[in-house]
Amino acid sequence: MAEKIKLSVVMASMNEENAITVMVAEIRKHTKEFDTEILIVDSSTDKTAEIASSLGVTVIKQPPQGHGLALRAAIQAASHDIVITADCDNTYPMDFIPLLLGKIIKDKYDIVSCNRLTRNLGKEMPAMNFFGNWLFAFLVRILYGLNVHDVTTGMFAMKKEVAKAIDWETNYSFPCELILRSNRNGFRHIEVDIPYRTRIGEVTLNKWRSGKAYIRCILKYRFNIKINPRYL
Repeated sequence: MAEKIKLSVVMASMNEENAITVMVAEIRKHTKEFDTEILIVDSSTDKTAEIASSLGVTVIKQPPQGHGLALRAAIQAASHDIVITADCDNTYPMDFIPLLLGKIIKDKYDIVSCNRLTRNLGKEMPAMNFFGNWLFAFLVRILYGLNVHDVTTGMFAMKKEVAKAIDWETNYSFPCELILRSNRNGFRHIEVDIPYRTRIGEVTLNKWRSGKAYIRCILKYRFNIKINPRYL
């Protein structure tokens, strides 16, 4: 019998006690064929960490420092050679995990990013968020020549070597940096369309701070601008 594919599904979490049980169930449902660990880096003040631990999830506690720093820590702590990232709010489709793994294993891509901004997207994403996300991807297509349509996505599949090869710098704009710098470093990247769902629980993202960070990130790596990492 062939050895099972070893997979780490990692997430940053902050006050997701209403979603964590659903997330863990969805991940396990769609990764039965794989040797899968689930890991979260948690900055919650609610019972997210306790619930996750009771479900067999590896929990790393971290003071609130931003979603990107938490996700970077989660990726680095992953035990296996293929890593899937997601948000801990049930917005991303865990049934797409086998497809993403196929892009890595069969099609030999190093990193796969997931595009939420499809024609099927409706009220799951507020109009202002959609416009901002569309604008960031448009700027990346124009300035970098990359065929991407969502650079703020939270769902990726990647080989662990991608995470190890680059000294990551950003926090609030980390998904964009993942796409830009993995491409610049010669890793094979592809984007796939996914459906997107309405989140479970309250929004914790500061969209204004995040939006400014994405603009700075896009300009920084295109024009080699020195920007204090605290603003990224």
